[in-house]
Amino acid sequence: MNKLARYIIISVSIAIIVFLLWYFSNIVTFVLISAVLSLIGKPLVDLVCKISIRGWSPPRAIGATVALLVIWFVFILFFRVLIPLVVSQLNELSTVNVPRMVNNFNEPLQRIDAFIHEYLPASAQDFSLKVFMIDKLSGLVNVSILTNLFSSTANFITSFAIALFSITFITFFFLKDKGLFFEGVTILFPEKLEKRIRHALTSINNLLRRYFVGIVLQSFAIMTLDTIGLLIVGLPFNTALVIGLFRGVLNVIPYVGPLIGTVLGLTIGIATNLNLDFATQLMPMLIFMLIVFVTVQLIDNFVFQPLIFSSSVHAHPLEIFIVLLIAGSLGGVLGMLLAIPGYTVVRVFAKEFFNNFRVVRKLTEKI
Repeated sequence: MNKLARYIIISVSIAIIVFLLWYFSNIVTFVLISAVLSLIGKPLVDLVCKISIRGWSPPRAIGATVALLVIWFVFILFFRVLIPLVVSQLNELSTVNVPRMVNNFNEPLQRIDAFIHEYLPASAQDFSLKVFMIDKLSGLVNVSILTNLFSSTANFITSFAIALFSITFITFFFLKDKGLFFEGVTILFPEKLEKRIRHALTSINNLLRRYFVGIVLQSFAIMTLDTIGLLIVGLPFNTALVIGLFRGVLNVIPYVGPLIGTVLGLTIGIATNLNLDFATQLMPMLIFMLIVFVTVQLIDNFVFQPLIFSSSVHAHPLEIFIVLLIAGSLGGVLGMLLAIPGYTVVRVFAKEFFNNFRVVRKLTEKI
């Protein structure tokens, strides 16, 4: 077989695989989520299986069951406690008088409008930052956006139940049968590459386990520190906890997430304290909130992130930033969430199969 025919066959095979992954995207999503959960739960399975009672050790099926129960208990407890608070806060935001909220910043907004009208082209003369903010904030605090997501309750419940059962079922066997996910990936490649594929998958498994566990701990720490700081500032517990939750979850998106979380947190702070005097009470409160956000972010940058990224992705910050820009352009927020794990997988396989290229050696030298 000549090289041209080989390249054609390889290209067609890749195209078929990509099409099948797209066509069965829901199933692929279930498998990937299960793989991540199994990475997080595997240390607990190993811990349970190490228990020895008079020479008897629990089989992996028991360890997998315990790990799965712990994972779902944590998720259920998390959502059972926090979701009612988030819904209550969103209901409160839906009653906010947005024009009144923006009027608190009337003077600085007028100065910005004056600058725009003086220095920008005539086409910008009709622009009003105040009107623009009222329009955007009205959409932000409108809870009907959420209700539209669940407009078909029956379909949502059915889809959610199927997803929950599928992920639980797949995760159990990933935890129970050691190496099951590896075997499933390995059979997609020629037998002569099996050893190198297994080596790459082992490296990916070790890197991503540390990464995902670190991300969970990082988000929880950010939420806790933000909540404590905002309580010290004087915000009510429910409001402080919801803002901390948003900041912790959004912090998963490097660089962009903390900024979005800060803007959202300040917006919630303004919307829920319109009864305060702007100059003597509201503005000082916002300044203290910003100090809390900046302080927590510095702790994250200099303590949490080095511990997570130095032991997992081993990538330069500039690399991560460029990858995030590309992923954000291609896949939006979801693309940014998957950017670092995906980049880690690509780098490991590149190191294993394309290490003869200088650029690959440079990008993967720390793995």
